[in-house]
Parts: sequence; structure tokens; C-alpha cells
Amino acid sequence: MKKLNAVVFGLVVVLTFVLIGGFAFAQEDKKGCKDHPLFTRLPNTYIEYCDEKEFSSADFREPPTGKYLTIEGKYVKIGYRVTKGFEGKRSQLQVHRNYADAIKRIGGGAYQYTAGSSSLKLVKDGKETWVNVYGDGDVFSLTIVEKEAMKQEVTADAKFMAEGISSTGHVAIYGIYFDFNKSDVKPDSDPALSEIAKLLTGNSNLKVFIVGHTDNVGGVDYNMKLSQARADAVVKALTTKYKVNPQSLKAYGVGQLAPVAPNKTEDGRAKNRRVELVEQ
Repeated sequence: MKKLNAVVFGLVVVLTFVLIGGFAFAQEDKKGCKDHPLFTRLPNTYIEYCDEKEFSSADFREPPTGKYLTIEGKYVKIGYRVTKGFEGKRSQLQVHRNYADAIKRIGGGAYQYTAGSSSLKLVKDGKETWVNVYGDGDVFSLTIVEKEAMKQEVTADAKFMAEGISSTGHVAIYGIYFDFNKSDVKPDSDPALSEIAKLLTGNSNLKVFIVGHTDNVGGVDYNMKLSQARADAVVKALTTKYKVNPQSLKAYGVGQLAPVAPNKTEDGRAKNRRVELVEQ
């Protein structure tokens, strides 16, 4: 009997240490997770989960209007929980006010649109950072998006361009880049330009219009001139750097007159800013 009691006691001790060890582990940050550099951590909390994406989107409400916006860019989500013994000691308002005040101190704005959910916005050095705070005093999360356009990593190849021209008489090219309000072709346009050159040099009888398109930001006359300048710049790059026959190209700019999406959203405006190849 004494031996059995000793065994039972031993099992209880082992189980106690396992439970305590598991609980202690649960109070630690999840492996691979860390605080966002924009905020210090609220005391007596640990990171329960995190998610990070190079490019994604989230919905926010713009301070101070409350207008819904979908923001795209570098995405981080961090979930926090208070440590054992500190439950119920911090209110929901206290959590949200802490983050709102932190943003306001460095020039940002905050919009609390429902109990338990706040949107924060910071513009610094020309860069927008948006934050959603969601939850209560014990369990809450931060969703942070650093606004930026997606880097285009896939460029339509010459075969795709040929098929588009063959089936519809034109094809949109989204891999040609310009700085805002400028017509100089940026170096990261080279993959798309090389595929256009491959298309034209491999089809000596093919002649195309290089047509520049813009969104509706700015006046119509200005956008007509800008789109023409950009189309001219593409023709120049193709004929000088890629040795495409000048007789196979003509440049035209149509500004904002031929949209393929509504100009009411940034996504729509991005689709409208393009260069098209149109068969002559």
C-alpha cells in the first residue's frame, strides 16, 4: 500500500509540473512573434499569435470621418493576452486609449467607431501606416498595414501579348512603370519592354500603336499630354535600347478617356494606369 501511495504521489507531482510548465509556456510569446516597432507593449501581456504578409489588405475607418477604406500593403497582425493574475485589471477603453494616444503624440489620428474596435492612421515621411485595434482589456489584437502598391512580379510574356492581339486586337501591359506625374520609363520596366521587343522582332509584319492611359487624377488636358509623353517614352525605349524597328510603332495618348475600371478606388485607378498595344 505504501509503495502504491508513493507511485500515486509521484504521478501527481509529475502531472503538477507538466501543468505548471505548460501554463508557464502559455504565458510566453508565441515563437517567431514580436512587437511591431511602432508600439511598445502594454505591461503584463504576451503575444498569443501573429501573422505577417509581404502584401495583403485590411479594412479601416478613416479618422476622423469614419469612412470605410480598404488599405493594401505590408500586413502584420498581432494578438495579445494578459498574463495570469492580471485579468480584469485593465478596461477596454484603457487599451484603445493607450494606442490612440500613442498615435496622436506622433502626429496621427484615431477613430473609435464601436466599442472594442478602433482605427488609427499615421502619415510620416510620406508613408501611411494604418492600425486596427480590436478587443477588450484582457484579449486584443493589432492589425497594421503599411500602405504601398504591390510590386509586380509577373509580367505578361510575348506569347500572351500575341494571343491578346490576335483575339481582341489589343493587349494591356501593366509592367511599365513611371514616377507620379512623370514620363520617364523606370528601370524596373525592362522585363515588360523586353517581351514587347521579342513580340515585335519575332513578328516582322506586326505594327502596333503604343497607347498611354492614365487614371482621372488631374485635368483631362493634362492627362492627355502626360499619356502621350509616356507613350512616346516607351517607343523611344523600344527603338533605342531594344532596337525595335521604328516603322512598327506609333505612340498615342488617350489620358483617362478609356478606363477599364471605376476611378473611385485606388485599385481601379491602378488598373486604368496602363500602356496598351493596339494592332494597326
